Amino acid sequence: MAIEVNTLVLGIAQTACYLIGDTKGKHAVVIDPADDARRIKKTADEAGWKIKQILATHAHFDHVLAAGPLRDATGAPFKLHKDDLALLQGMHIQGQLFGLNLSPVADPDGFVGDGDVIKVGAIKLKVLYTPGHSPGHVSYVLADERKVFSGDCLFARSIGRTDLPGGDYETLIRSIYSRLFALDDDFAVMPGHLPGTTIGEERRHNPFLMKL
Repeated sequence: MAIEVNTLVLGIAQTACYLIGDTKGKHAVVIDPADDARRIKKTADEAGWKIKQILATHAHFDHVLAAGPLRDATGAPFKLHKDDLALLQGMHIQGQLFGLNLSPVADPDGFVGDGDVIKVGAIKLKVLYTPGHSPGHVSYVLADERKVFSGDCLFARSIGRTDLPGGDYETLIRSIYSRLFALDDDFAVMPGHLPGTTIGEERRHNPFLMKL
């Protein structure tokens, strides 16, 4: 197998940071650099991988705090959807909501958009625009490996919260039904907070999504 996915659980919010490696080309992509750039890079180094892209599903603090330090350590560009730029630049406001004193996060080097395909060696990630939890939330589909990195859109038996600034319940539900549930049942869901699940399991059993 040419593609390997390592999951690191980081920070006070126990955020899942995903390190996707091309084991032949020795390149890697990071999805959701939580708050421990040293550990993320150490994990990549131990696998012999060079981090080439740093991606965020969205700009809530627990998913992006290590973006700047990790970029400085690796030279890899940091990207997210443009509709979450205001959240990223208002990190101090996010901190106030949770009683935290948060430092600014580095501005992105570029943006991802719906339908983009990010290629790093054998890694091919398709961007799905899945707003609702935040205005610019995206998911990343690793089709060859039958995986979708859903951020805080879809969880095992749950969905993302929509009571934070920029959240919208109806938009979130529409994103899940129209974008994530368009994937086949066997796709593994790699959420922003563990445990993982599958599209089929959530289509059939998620209490927030069961149609009457």
